[in-house]
Amino acid sequence: MGDESLRKITHTLASKNEEISNFVCTLKQSLDNLEANSNRVQDDLQSEFTSLHTILDEMKENMLTRIKQERASRTYELQSQLSACSKALESSEELLELANQTLCSSEADGFPQVSSALVTMAPAFRLSLKAKASDNMSHLMVDFSQEREMLHGLKFLPVPATPEIQVSECQVCDNTVTVVWALPEADTKIDHYILEHRRTNHEGPPRLREDYPWMVVEGIKETEHVITGLRFDTRYMTFRVKACNKAVAGDFSEPITLETHAFTFKLDSGSSHQNLKVDDLSVEWDSCGGKIQDIRKEKNRTNSPMHSPARSALMSPKRAPTARPGRDRFTAESYTVLADTMIDAGQQYWEVRFDKESKAFAVGVALRSLGRFDQLGKTSASWCIHLNNWLQQSLTAKHNNKARTLDCPIPSIIGTYINYDEGILSFYNAKTKQLMHTFKTKFQQPLIPAFMVWNGSFSVVTGLQVPSVVQSGQRKNSGTSSSNASLT
Repeated sequence: MGDESLRKITHTLASKNEEISNFVCTLKQSLDNLEANSNRVQDDLQSEFTSLHTILDEMKENMLTRIKQERASRTYELQSQLSACSKALESSEELLELANQTLCSSEADGFPQVSSALVTMAPAFRLSLKAKASDNMSHLMVDFSQEREMLHGLKFLPVPATPEIQVSECQVCDNTVTVVWALPEADTKIDHYILEHRRTNHEGPPRLREDYPWMVVEGIKETEHVITGLRFDTRYMTFRVKACNKAVAGDFSEPITLETHAFTFKLDSGSSHQNLKVDDLSVEWDSCGGKIQDIRKEKNRTNSPMHSPARSALMSPKRAPTARPGRDRFTAESYTVLADTMIDAGQQYWEVRFDKESKAFAVGVALRSLGRFDQLGKTSASWCIHLNNWLQQSLTAKHNNKARTLDCPIPSIIGTYINYDEGILSFYNAKTKQLMHTFKTKFQQPLIPAFMVWNGSFSVVTGLQVPSVVQSGQRKNSGTSSSNASLT
C-alpha cells in the first residue's frame, strides 16, 4: 500500500513538474513576445512622430516661402516707387533752380515761358504720394495655440468600445440579411468593423461546439452591412461585430441570432425511377439504369418523405417510417423522383434549373398516394408544369390528365411557390419572377415536391425564402378568381 501511494505521489509530482516546465516555457515565450511587441510599438511611435515632424517641417517651409515671396513682391513695388520719386525730386529741384534764376532776372518777358515749363515738365505734379504696397505683414502671422493644445492632448489609441447590434433594425428577406449596429458613443478613431456570421440550428447564444464555422467580413466602413447570395439551409444565423482603429480591435458584440428559416429538402433516390441517376439535389437521365439492379442501393434506400418544414420549427428534422409501404420505385414511363420532405402547412418556395434540351421535363407537387406507374399531371394526385421537347416543343400545365398550353417563353430556371393553407400552387420564371401559371384548389393531404425528366437533367436549389416580389404579387392577385379553374 505504501508503494502504491508513493507511485501516485511520484506520478502527481511528475505531472506537476511537467506543468511547471511548460509554464516556464510559456513565461519565457511571453517575455520574448513582450520585448518584440514593445520594440514594435516603440518603432511605430517613432515613425508616427517622424511623420508628424516631417509634416510640420513641410508646413514651415511652405509658410516661409510665402513670406519671402510677399516680401520680395512688396519690396519691388516700394523700390520702384522710391526710384520714381527720387528722379522726380531731382527734376523738380532743377526746375526750382531755373525758376529762382528767372525771378532774379530783370527780363520779365521770360516769366510766361518758365511758368509753362514748370507746369508741364515737373514730374512732381504727376506723382501719387500714396505707397503702392503696405509694410504690414501681420496677415501672415500664425496662431498654433489650438494645435498646441491638441498636441499636448495626444495619447495612446484607446481600445474601441464594443458595438451593439440593433436587432430591431436588422432585416431578413430574399435570402439576404441586413445587419445594423451602433457604438455606445461616437468614436472618430474607428477605421473599420469586422462582422462574423455563421449558420446554426440553435436559438440563443452560440454553443461551445457549433457545427458551422464563423465566416468573416472585414473592412466594413459603415455601421451596417448587407450579406447577399445566402442559402438558408439552417434555421438561424448568428452574428457578432467588433470595431477596429488603426492599432487595435475592440471586443466582439454580444452575439445575436436571427431566424432564417426556409424550405430545404433533398431528393429521395430510394423511390426514384431506375433510369434516374439521383444525387442529393441533382438528377441525370441514365438509359442503362433500369437494366442493372443495384442491390446495395436497394438495401440502403431511404424512406419516403415525411418530415414537414412547417413542423420543423417545433421538431428536429427527422424522417418518419415509410409513407409508401410495400411499394417499389416509380417504374414504366413514370420517370419520377420525389423530395424527402412533405409540405402540410405554410408558404414554401424552391427553384429548379433544367436542361432545355431534355426530351421531357416536369416540376410540381404530388400526394403521397401517387402510384408507381403514375406520370406527373396525369392523375388527381399531382400538379405540374410539363416541358415536351419531343417532335414539337410545348410547355403545359397539367393536373388530373388535363393540360393547358402556356403562352410564355421557356425559362431556364422555374420557381415553384406553394401556399398550402390557401390552396395555391404557382410557377414562375425564376429570373424575371414572371408568373407562368397558378393552380388554385384545396389540398386535403400533405404534398411532396415532385420532378420528372426523360433524356435530360436538372438540379434543384433549396434553402430559399419566398421572394418578396412573389409574396406581393400573390397578395395583389388574392382577390381575383383563378383563371385555371379547369385544371384544379
